[in-house]
Amino acid sequence: MSLQVLRRRFTVEQYHRMAEAGIFADGDRVELIEGEIIEMTPIGSRHAAWVDRLNDLLTSAIERRAIVRVQSPIWLGSQSEPQPDLAVLRRRADFYLDAHPQPGDVHLVIEVADTSADFDRAVKIPLYGRMGIPEAWLVEIARMSIDIFRKPSPSGYRESRQASRGERLTLETLPQLSLSVDDILG
Repeated sequence: MSLQVLRRRFTVEQYHRMAEAGIFADGDRVELIEGEIIEMTPIGSRHAAWVDRLNDLLTSAIERRAIVRVQSPIWLGSQSEPQPDLAVLRRRADFYLDAHPQPGDVHLVIEVADTSADFDRAVKIPLYGRMGIPEAWLVEIARMSIDIFRKPSPSGYRESRQASRGERLTLETLPQLSLSVDDILG
């Protein structure tokens, strides 16, 4: 006898209604990825420190040319609303008051991985590429590495490489932003 596992996929609208109805407890760390509600790993002190360091570096480098968001949702179609650790967004006077940013609003997403590297690499990074986000970085704490993903396509990113110490990282869509790999890695 075989057991068939049935999955129920949700839309962003249904996900929001569940939150409004109190289905998720205060402090629940969840995100909607391709219709599935995914429980996010707890934020440890190492992860928080890396996100804070990146936020400080990005905010200083951008000088009000863009908005840096930390662990906030991005709308990626009707089935996905991830919360990347950091996102660099096109500057808007209303700071996206009425709706979460969409792919066309995003210059860069950054995932900081302490325990989630495999999931980020296999699921979230390809999703960002399929949805047309121009650039994604995966910062792996354990490996002290930064993987850069560019050239989004319907199957994910067509270009990926690992950044090297001594290098400066510049965004294709925001060339004024330049960060040192050494500063990021510490």
